[in-house]
Amino acid sequence: MLFNGRHLVKTINFGEIRNLGSPIQQARVYNSRNVDELIFIDMAASAEGRGPVLEVIKGIIEECFMPLTVGGGIHYLENIQELLRIGADKISINSEAIGNPSFIEMAAEKFGSQCVVVSIDVKKINNEYRVFTNRGCEDAGFLAKDWAREVQERGAGEIFLTSIDRDGTMGGYDTGLIKEVSSGVSIPVIACGGAGKVQDIIDAVKIGGADAVSLASMFHYSGHTVNSIKQRMVAAGIPMREVTKLNNFI
Repeated sequence: MLFNGRHLVKTINFGEIRNLGSPIQQARVYNSRNVDELIFIDMAASAEGRGPVLEVIKGIIEECFMPLTVGGGIHYLENIQELLRIGADKISINSEAIGNPSFIEMAAEKFGSQCVVVSIDVKKINNEYRVFTNRGCEDAGFLAKDWAREVQERGAGEIFLTSIDRDGTMGGYDTGLIKEVSSGVSIPVIACGGAGKVQDIIDAVKIGGADAVSLASMFHYSGHTVNSIKQRMVAAGIPMREVTKLNNFI
């Protein structure tokens, strides 16, 4: 779920923004539909120079009986401590990780790698997968595969990998990006950006090597349900959480 400080939103290529209403109401819906995990990212927090909106997050936690990852506006260890205290299971960092990579190590050392997720936003430029920051407006100066290896070495427990080019398009995941990153690290890689049909999800896992997939537009704009997708995945030979607890829908 993407949040802009007021409403739940959906973006296209990190640009056009659609208002989807209350994040607390949407958390209630996801919870009732057998979603395995929930990721809540406050996309406006860092740009607005503020921390996480704790009251909204508390409201989500009250409705959310599944693992919850929270990101956006996390720049201090105190932010992480407060989020874990109110019930978040993991935290996701992006801009602070890029601007101050040692923050990954500090967070992992204090709270454990299992709760530290690093979000990596990527654009394909001149046939290279490059990391971008500032909501996709600024080239961070390094390649996705190199940054992924570094965040793993610094103690991150997971990578949340988003293709800016595919974000909100429902045109399929960038399996080349997923494969390039996942093949270079041993920690789980969550693929985000582009899911439009079930085959896209199958390709992200079987071709790209994703350990989990993040879905939003498919739930908002199509008739797919979590259970119907899981049935197709099982039929394709991909184990689901209720079978082996290996692959997740986020």
